[in-house]
Amino acid sequence: MKTWIRRTLFGLLGTAALVGGLSACGTRGHERQGGWSDERVTEMRGKAIERIGSKLDLNDAQKQKLGVLADELIAQRKALRGEGSNPRSQMQGLIAGTTFDRAGAQRLVDQKTQAVQAGAPRVIAAMADFYDSLTPEQQAKVRERLAEGRRWGWGRG
Repeated sequence: MKTWIRRTLFGLLGTAALVGGLSACGTRGHERQGGWSDERVTEMRGKAIERIGSKLDLNDAQKQKLGVLADELIAQRKALRGEGSNPRSQMQGLIAGTTFDRAGAQRLVDQKTQAVQAGAPRVIAAMADFYDSLTPEQQAKVRERLAEGRRWGWGRG
């Protein structure tokens, strides 16, 4: 596989994992059991856009592009998760017998890979549109924050 394809794939998977992780971390016990409602996702999307917007001093056009990116990431997360699927029950299905269901695991990986490949162009385009709309100072701030890694915490402070 070409390096740029691999990097893009890992980047999208990382982004999807980040969105999923953020959605899982901010919940209380009763919310985790039933998952996030569409209203909760919309609420968190708005909070994230406001937080990121204030840290980068985004104008309205930039916030709109960030909103498109957020929408694409949410759609990608839904596609990765699948309609009505429960990752825990999927894993339980793989280990239900006396041997690990290798074929089932491969089907699951194939489904997730196809979901990433199908949504990747839209996510990449939305990310590019947002990033390209930033001023050089804002772009430098994004690069600086990404270099800091976990310590950044878009949601803190």
